[in-house]
Amino acid sequence: MPNASGALAARIDALLPQTQCTRCGYPDCAAYAQAIAEDRADINRCPPGGAQGIAKLATLLRRPALPLDPACGTESPRELAVIDPAQCIGCTLCIQACPVDAIAGVSKHMHSVIAQWCTGCALCLPPCPVDCIRMEPLPDPALATQTGWNAWTAAQSTEARQRYSRHLQRHPRQLAQTVAVAQASTVLPAPPAPSADRKAALLQAALERVRQRQGTAT
Repeated sequence: MPNASGALAARIDALLPQTQCTRCGYPDCAAYAQAIAEDRADINRCPPGGAQGIAKLATLLRRPALPLDPACGTESPRELAVIDPAQCIGCTLCIQACPVDAIAGVSKHMHSVIAQWCTGCALCLPPCPVDCIRMEPLPDPALATQTGWNAWTAAQSTEARQRYSRHLQRHPRQLAQTVAVAQASTVLPAPPAPSADRKAALLQAALERVRQRQGTAT
């Protein structure tokens, strides 16, 4: 039988939007839920859930609803990642960064975002060495200005959780790190972006491929 904190964490996790954005300071929604269940985190650290999400957690836990912690960001409309095909160099760093595998593509070829799977976490932006990814409003005008659960359904949340679970199964090293951080008493430090040297190397490799194609064409 699951322990009391584990059972409570599962109920808390069910009320989180499953964007896996890490803005709460934890590696994923489940880790944040576990921290709340163990009284290691407040209920106001999830910008994607916004005021609605905080209210849901407050009701479940019979705690006062708190304002969103500004250290975690602000509540804003959900967005989608879009890749500029003219600038993409096919480095695959964005694919590795996406927690729900919403970016399709292979090395040295242009990538694209599967819009219906994108959670708007924006974790693909920092690794991109050519800054070819941008966040755009949802294409549905009725949702483009909505925040919190008004812009995110329970079905989408469930699918995002399942996709993230499958992502971790394919990346056991990341799973081990996530579990280790989830068991710690402190929040996760912000992940470092790829170094300037690494970005420069990737860009140089992309330019070299362009030169080779141009030489072949002539």
